[in-house]
Amino acid sequence: MSNRDWVLAPLAPLNLRPADEVMRLERLGSLHACRLSFVRSLMRQMGRQRWQISRVRFDLDENGYGTAVYRLQTPYGRYHGVMFAQALDDERRSDRVIADAWDVTFGLVEGDVDDSLLEQMAANVPLQEAGRQHPRVLVLSRANKSLRNFAHFVEALGNGQQPDPQWLTRVGYLYRTTAVYGNGKFGLADFARLHENPDFRRPFSVQMAGVYLLRHFSIEQVEHLARSQSPETACGLAIELRRYLGIGNSTGLGMAPFLINHPQLIAQWVTQRETALALAQRQAPSEEERARLIALTKRAQQHLAETVTEDAEQRERNVATVAALPDVLSWLESVPLEENLWAQLVAWSERTLSLEAQELINTLLIELYPEQVDPLEEQMGVNENLDLEPDMPLMRLRQLIETHYGWALSHDYTSDEGAYWFWYRSAEKEEPRLGVRDEEPGAEKEVPIAMGPRVAHSHAAICEFLEDTPRAKVVDFLLAKPRHKEIIRRVQTLVKATYGDIHANLWHREMKPMHLLRTKLAFFGASRFDPKSDRWVRITLFQGAPLVEELNAEPEDLSHFDDWSFPLQPQLEKGCVAPAGLSPQGDQYPQGERSPLQQSSFQQQRTAKGGVSL
Repeated sequence: MSNRDWVLAPLAPLNLRPADEVMRLERLGSLHACRLSFVRSLMRQMGRQRWQISRVRFDLDENGYGTAVYRLQTPYGRYHGVMFAQALDDERRSDRVIADAWDVTFGLVEGDVDDSLLEQMAANVPLQEAGRQHPRVLVLSRANKSLRNFAHFVEALGNGQQPDPQWLTRVGYLYRTTAVYGNGKFGLADFARLHENPDFRRPFSVQMAGVYLLRHFSIEQVEHLARSQSPETACGLAIELRRYLGIGNSTGLGMAPFLINHPQLIAQWVTQRETALALAQRQAPSEEERARLIALTKRAQQHLAETVTEDAEQRERNVATVAALPDVLSWLESVPLEENLWAQLVAWSERTLSLEAQELINTLLIELYPEQVDPLEEQMGVNENLDLEPDMPLMRLRQLIETHYGWALSHDYTSDEGAYWFWYRSAEKEEPRLGVRDEEPGAEKEVPIAMGPRVAHSHAAICEFLEDTPRAKVVDFLLAKPRHKEIIRRVQTLVKATYGDIHANLWHREMKPMHLLRTKLAFFGASRFDPKSDRWVRITLFQGAPLVEELNAEPEDLSHFDDWSFPLQPQLEKGCVAPAGLSPQGDQYPQGERSPLQQSSFQQQRTAKGGVSL
């Protein structure tokens, strides 16, 4: 490309990758959290708008049971996170969605919490789905302790010692949520209430805010327990360990229907991510940006090497990615710094790397250009409405299906392999499930999640109808065969939002439901993807994220405040916790000096020692 072409490039239309490439289930199942993921965009918003978090109530007994309330103040509103911690017998502790008691239950409330509302919440929030939730409650959730981590942390801090960071590397959290409800469920405030709310109008931002408050509570609760049990010797958790602490989440097949039932929202998320990648590729890199990408690659390499998973397949994927990254580093260090270097890198990675390594490189490229990428975070929401075009010539609809849904027409849905699974909802457990067709009961109650066979069925019916009525319109077809209305409306809408449907046969024997879960979790911002079977997974949110103290310090340099992807295990040396190493920007600071983030942490640590509570 000539210099003139590169000058004009920013004005040219972006060439996004085709849906047939991006929406393959295997590629979606290889996505990593990126700077557009919801936890990252929320933290930037909190820092940019100077959100403040303060503790207004902390009535916990010596066992850590009781009530805590945190105030979240933004420029536009005030919210309160209300936590209820209770004793829980081990036999009642379950990660299943059907559990009826948890170690902690909590809600995020719009506005103030007076005694009356607190009393109402105390009677209902611990009941979760079975309670009558107040309409000002925006988020409802619950969490269970990671018992071994919790006990180890309390014991170590009580003895005046820091916990071994490897405990967090193995798991990543002290609390693990099993559901984070919002959007009007169980009497909560409806999503429409947030449409015009400048704080939480982005998808899932209010749920992520609730999880962030739980993370802070977990730190304060474990320190409280250590002080209660050993007041003479207890110490606080080191800053690096506090930051390395995330919140876990157990997720099962319940996420799969969301991906299918909200195709326009999924299309919007994927479009923004693909736009970010295209914008990054068209940037002419500087030597500093190349060095930054090299540093990010090394950090991701170490993070993946430190990630613990018992799942053999995911472990192999991590090992393969880690093994491939030295070649990426060699390529980056040896290739001339040409204007289209990033496009060359993406093309080279597509030829030589696994899908998971390819998407890691894409994620790191996006990280380089916050000025171009971050504005896209405002475009992650969409008004969902599948429109029917009854006047469309039926032949035109057939052509659209054959052009955009070739993937759906390419499968054999009558073979044993192609129709192996069926999806259903367990009446007993109220969870989406997979059954083996012709071997397990329940196929007659199948939930129509698989779009491929439905599109193929409608296409066959349309072709047959056109044989007798070639000039028919869609309305003529639907008057004769109304059962196809839903799928036709979906096709007519999604040919304009081509990232809406996942290009896979969700009935096929080789279909991996874990890919569906990872797709959504990557947009949430999940790290430490740890499958526990092919049906459910544990992940970690906010690990490495800035602390409440750092947020309250009103960070001026958001580039450092926001640099927490792929967190690394801190080092425990002679009883003291040290950072894992210099961040990529850390090279800018002479030896012995702290980066702004480190300075902020240091100042907060001194403040804490001075006895000033939040």
